Amino acid sequence: MKASDFIVYYLVEKKIQHVFGYPGGMVTHLMDSFSKYQGEISAHVTYHEQGAAFAACGYAQASGKAGVAYATSGPGATNLITGICNAYFDSIPVLFITGQVNSFEGKGNLGVRQRGFQETDIVAMVASVTKYAAKIERAEDLKWHLDYAFGQMMTGRKGPALLDIPMDVFRSEVCPEQLKRYATESKIASSELIEKEIMVLKTELLKAKRPVLLLGNGIKTAGEVKNIRKLVKNLSIPTVSTMLAIDVIPDLNANYGFVGAYGGRAANFIVAKSDLVIAIGARLDVRQVGAKREGFAPHAKIIRIEVDPGELEYKAHGDEIHICEDMSLLLGKWIEQSAGWNLAYGEWNNLCCLIRDKLAGYDDRLPNQIVKAIGKFLPVDAVITTDVGQNQVWVAQSLEVQESQRIFFSGGHGAMGYSLPAAIGCALASDKIVYSFNGDGGIQMNIQELQCIAREKLPVKIIIFNNYALGMIRHFQEMYFGSNYYQTISQGGYLPPDFERLANAYGMDYVPVTSVGDIQPWIFVGRAPAVIEIKINEPTYVFPKLEFGKPNQDQEPLMDRALYEYLNAL
Repeated sequence: MKASDFIVYYLVEKKIQHVFGYPGGMVTHLMDSFSKYQGEISAHVTYHEQGAAFAACGYAQASGKAGVAYATSGPGATNLITGICNAYFDSIPVLFITGQVNSFEGKGNLGVRQRGFQETDIVAMVASVTKYAAKIERAEDLKWHLDYAFGQMMTGRKGPALLDIPMDVFRSEVCPEQLKRYATESKIASSELIEKEIMVLKTELLKAKRPVLLLGNGIKTAGEVKNIRKLVKNLSIPTVSTMLAIDVIPDLNANYGFVGAYGGRAANFIVAKSDLVIAIGARLDVRQVGAKREGFAPHAKIIRIEVDPGELEYKAHGDEIHICEDMSLLLGKWIEQSAGWNLAYGEWNNLCCLIRDKLAGYDDRLPNQIVKAIGKFLPVDAVITTDVGQNQVWVAQSLEVQESQRIFFSGGHGAMGYSLPAAIGCALASDKIVYSFNGDGGIQMNIQELQCIAREKLPVKIIIFNNYALGMIRHFQEMYFGSNYYQTISQGGYLPPDFERLANAYGMDYVPVTSVGDIQPWIFVGRAPAVIEIKINEPTYVFPKLEFGKPNQDQEPLMDRALYEYLNAL
C-alpha cells in the first residue's frame, strides 16, 4: 500500500476518529489517503494551522486518546508551533504530521538556507518542545517511527511528537507486514517501592494535624480523576487545586478552590495554615506558590507526587519529600490501604469551613456574578473551554462545577485564541454541547474557526466577554504605567469587531447579554452553534490578585486588616 495510506490505517487502528489539518502541496498524498477511510476517520479542515493544532489538543483532552494535526511544509509547519508548545507544556499527547519537500529537493548538508520551495527544518525548531521529533527519511522506517512516537506521547508525562515526512516518502509503496516495528517498553511497578512510598504517606498523614491535598492537572492527563475522588473520600482531607484542575473535585464540601496568584482567598489561607501539603500532579510553579517559594505553606511539610523528575528539581521547600512515580501505579494500592488508616481531621475540616464562610463573596464582582449565573444553566455533563485572559480566571473562580462537567484550559503556554478551536476538538470527541468562554481579544486570534463550527454545525456555544479592551493588560497599565492604556482600549489603538454582524455572517444565532438578569436558560440549550456576547461597559479586573513578592493569602485588594489578622491567628 502507499505509505500515506498506511499512516491513516495506523491511526484508525489506534481508534482515532477525528484529525485536523489544512491542505497544502506536501500533504496532498495524506489528504487523499484520508479520503479513502472516511467511514472510519474524519479529517476536518480548519482555517489556520494553529486552529488545527488547538483542535487536536482539545480532542486529546476530551477523549483521552492522542490528537492528530497535519500541515504542509514551511509556513504550514511553523504555524503549528504554538499548538505544539501548548501540548508540551500542558502534557497533551498530540501527533503532529508535517509534509516536507521531496528528499531530492532538500538542502541536505549544503550551506544554503533553503533549496526546495517552502523547505524548513521544522524538526530542529520543535525539538525542545516535543517528546519526540524526527524526519522520516525512508518509507520502510515509517511504522517504527509511528510506534516510537505513540509510545513517547502516551507514557510517563504525556506530550506531543512530530513526524516530518518528505513528499516522496508519502507516495512510496510499503508492505505493512515487512515494516520494522518498535516494541513499546512498559514500566513494571516495583511493589516493594510502592509499599515504601505508601508507608511514607501514611506516616506523615498520621503525624499531621492540618493536612491538605493540592491536586494538579497531572491527575487529568493521567486519566486518574475517578481514582483521586475515591482517595479523597477515603482520607477526608480538605483539598485545593491548581487552576487547571478545578474540575477534579467538584464537591464544594471537600474542595476549597484553586490556589495561587489569582486563586481564591480561602484556598490560599488554608494552604498557609496547613502543616502538610501533598501535591499530586501539580508543578508548584510561580503562579501557584508565589515568587518567594519558601513562603508557600510556610509551616508545612511538602510531599510531591510527580512523574517528571525534572519538575522535582524546582523545589518550593528545601526539605520536600519526593515520590517520583506514575500515579496510575500508586493510586490503586493507596486507595486500598487508606480505607483502614483511621484518620481524623474533624477540627481541621471545621476550621477550613470557617475560613471559607468568612471569605464567601469577598471578591464578587459583575463578571464573577455572570459566570456564576451562566453555570446554573449549563448541562450536568457540559464540556467547557476557556481562553486566556480575564475570562479564564473568572470561570475558574466562579463557575460552580458539577461532577460530570469538564473544563479545559491553555495553562502553561497561556495561548490566546485557544478556546474556540479547542472547543471544535472537544465537540467531536465528546458529542456534548461545548461552552467556549472567550474574551473579545482572545477570540480574534482564531476567529476564522467560526467557519469550521458553522460548516459542520457543531454544538458549540461561543460566550464572549466583551469589555472593549484587552482587560488583563489594561489592568497592568493601570497598576504600573500610570493608566497609560496604549494599545489596550479603543482610544489607545485597540477595537473589537461588531460580534452581532460577525455571527450573522457565519449564519449563527446571536444573543446579547448586558446584565445578570439577561441570562436565561433558553440561551444555553439546543445543539445549534450560537454567539452569546456579554457586554460589560465598565473597566474589569481580576481580583483577588497577588502582588509580586507577597504571601499568597495577602492578595489585592487588601482585605480588612482585622479579618486578615483574625484568620492568620486561627
